[in-house]
Amino acid sequence: GYDVIIARSGEEGIEMALKHKPNLILMDVVLPGISGFQATRKITKHPEISHIPVIIVSSKSTETDKVWGLRQGAKDYFTKPVDKKAILPTIKTLLG
Repeated sequence: GYDVIIARSGEEGIEMALKHKPNLILMDVVLPGISGFQATRKITKHPEISHIPVIIVSSKSTETDKVWGLRQGAKDYFTKPVDKKAILPTIKTLLG
């Protein structure tokens, strides 16, 4: 029930966030170019798009990865494969 735009790199994700101003961003960590951690930090610090909530969805599953992702500004962190029953309530909450 959501419209989705796909970016194929961290840089493209930032560009698309600036262009389209989505309501929410699902961010992977392992990406070509800059990592999802770096892209998340850039998005959450950028004055034009810092209001957009970012949820990290990654195969990186250590507690350190999760803590680091949240420190970059992510609102939540889910490990792949993601159970949609687990992530949908978070998405709905962040979208208001």
